[in-house]
Order: sequence, then structure tokens, then C-alpha cells
Amino acid sequence: MQIISLIWGILAIIGMLIGFIPCLGAYNWLNIPFAAIGLIISIISVVNERPDESKSSGTAGIIMCASAIIFGVFRLMLGGGIL
Repeated sequence: MQIISLIWGILAIIGMLIGFIPCLGAYNWLNIPFAAIGLIISIISVVNERPDESKSSGTAGIIMCASAIIFGVFRLMLGGGIL
């Protein structure tokens, strides 16, 4: 499950970078919910992991999805997408 959260975080970051391209800022309206679902999946994978296994992939997924949400909202505020 942690690999899924890591891949989801990478896709959320790629979507965030696409949303920073001029004239493609509206893409953040799709990427923010996508990253929010990835954040939920990442949190679940970290909480449900066995104590003897590493939680680094799930933690990286949390960080990437959270940063995609924060920067996506910031980009929408810059472009006038959120009033």
C-alpha cells in the first residue's frame, strides 16, 4: 500500500507542475481532489503498517500529496481561481 501512496504522490506532484504552466492553471481543480485522495491513502498506509517495516514510502506520499494541495491552492489564488 505504501508503494501505491508513493506513486500517487509522484503523480500529484507532476499534476501540480502541469498546473503551474501558464494557461493550464485550471488543471489544479482536478489535481487538488486527486492529491487529497492520495493524502488519505498515504495516511491510511502509514497508520496500518506493521511496526517492523519502514514507513518511508508512505511518509513521502504524505509529503508529496500535501505539498501538491498547498501549492495547487496557492496557484489558484494567484490566478484568481479562488476568490
